[in-house]
Amino acid sequence: MSSVIRLVTGLPGAIIVTSVLFLLLATVIQQNQEVQLSEDRSVEINVLRQLEDTSQQRPEDFQRPVLDQPPPPPPTVSDPSFRPSMAVQMGALPDFSGTDIDIGTGFNPDRDAQPLVRIPPQYPTQCMRSASEIETVVVEFDVTPEGQVVNPRVLDATNSCFNRAALRAVQRWRYQPRVIDGVAQPRYGVRTAIDFGMEE
Repeated sequence: MSSVIRLVTGLPGAIIVTSVLFLLLATVIQQNQEVQLSEDRSVEINVLRQLEDTSQQRPEDFQRPVLDQPPPPPPTVSDPSFRPSMAVQMGALPDFSGTDIDIGTGFNPDRDAQPLVRIPPQYPTQCMRSASEIETVVVEFDVTPEGQVVNPRVLDATNSCFNRAALRAVQRWRYQPRVIDGVAQPRYGVRTAIDFGMEE
């Protein structure tokens, strides 16, 4: 609706402005006044520059610049006493022949069983109703020379519902075996406490 109102009010105004401009231009054309310059102000511009050959620019008069002479080589030294002395002075070594000292090698290959992989246990869903915030299971097991966990057993638990989950987790653990004199040995009676906590 508003576009129709704009068209109705704007169209007559546009026709009036166009006709006024047309009449104004027609009057200017009818007057036909010629404009002439009173004096000639033309300027001649030469864009090509011509160089004049003079006698000072002949190539036979060109002289090359004189280059500097290279420096002379350094003088050679023929005096043998000029070189520093290379003699080495050695101090007296201490004598340990009368003492019995065992300093060792500084490396002890023996070690106890060390954990490599400890997979955390899964929280058993059937124990959620009877569990408190944190439940603890103390487990004892043996480590074979290959680093596997065998004979896991529960020593103590705050809630016996978590015993089975703790034993399953311990059976998947891997250890570096116990080493004595460079030979892997079984390790008996390794104890650890496993805590079960409810995720918030």
